[in-house]
Amino acid sequence: MKKLLLSTGLAVFAAIGAQAADLPKAIAERGTLQLTVNGTYAPMEYVDVATGKLTGLDIELGTAIADKLGLTVEWSDTAFAQLITSLTTGRSDFIISGLSDRPSRRETMDFVDYLATGAQFLVSADSTAAEMTDLCGKKVGTTRSTSFPDEIKKWSEANCVAAGKPAIDYVPAENSIDARNQLKQGRLDAVVQGSETLPYAMENEPGLYRMLGAPFTVGYQGIAFRKEDTQLREAVTEALSALIADGTYGAILAKYDLSANAVEKPLLNAAP
Repeated sequence: MKKLLLSTGLAVFAAIGAQAADLPKAIAERGTLQLTVNGTYAPMEYVDVATGKLTGLDIELGTAIADKLGLTVEWSDTAFAQLITSLTTGRSDFIISGLSDRPSRRETMDFVDYLATGAQFLVSADSTAAEMTDLCGKKVGTTRSTSFPDEIKKWSEANCVAAGKPAIDYVPAENSIDARNQLKQGRLDAVVQGSETLPYAMENEPGLYRMLGAPFTVGYQGIAFRKEDTQLREAVTEALSALIADGTYGAILAKYDLSANAVEKPLLNAAP
């Protein structure tokens, strides 16, 4: 029995040592990942009003990745516009916070994509809009610091202006909560958010909203890394692959009703 315990202990020690060797030395010695999110994008990351703590899909997935690497996570919350700055200045080891993988962002970052997404219109439950083109000439809001303002403009030019209809009147919002509040106040005719957030919003504020049409873009959310951090990127990719294989990833997505947004494997800079 003692020999078996000793052998098991050596195997565990070797596994931990292998994990540490695959990580950058500074992170392995620190024993923690320092991760920054914008806690206003439920169900990806948000503050639980009952506990005052960060929770959500990204929080659970980030914690599971850290656990696979033998690490813990120190979470911090910041404005969405400061997320990329937190990465470039080294305050965050990587970003896992509902961040879209966009070609322009790949100039300074690499993305390990983990969730399929798409921009989608959300209107009030009593809206008279029956088709997406009914929003031509209407006020549509979305978070100013995301890719959605450009996506709205592109869609409007292709589906409104090209058909001789007035363009969508884009209205900036600070975050998704602000956009939905403006919709409830009647200041907007619709909002645009990632398709992964809408079921949660509708469940938590029943009877207030309805989705209009299907997502009008196709893309991915990704874990963002500094270009030079290839060792950390590869370690996280391996950990995410293991979570997909053992069912942890699927269970987390199912908890937030986002199984349809799953990827079969991590994708590197895969957004079209």
